Amino acid sequence: MKIETMPRPNWEPLPRPGTVGVTCRVMLKRAGIGIANLRFLPNATIDEHSAPFEVDVICISGEGFVSVGEQSSPFQAGQTIVWPPGINHRLWTESSEMETLMVNRNGV
Repeated sequence: MKIETMPRPNWEPLPRPGTVGVTCRVMLKRAGIGIANLRFLPNATIDEHSAPFEVDVICISGEGFVSVGEQSSPFQAGQTIVWPPGINHRLWTESSEMETLMVNRNGV
């Protein structure tokens, strides 16, 4: 049996340019999969960007918004969305907070 510490267990600002009001912790990072937990304050955003791998996004509390390509939609606790590889995507909040779980299919 091998018990390990999470790669980044403490909440830290998300280290991406253009990100405002978002903290994260990296829960798992292994070959082929990565899991991160993100918290969004009111009026928070991550920059619009793409990734070379698929990402499952799970809203675990609160509500905000999600965009994929040219489409955007409200996003709330209990909902999931898949970000396809190579397509711009974004998460943000307005007057509420939101917490998400990100499952990267090719690491964090």
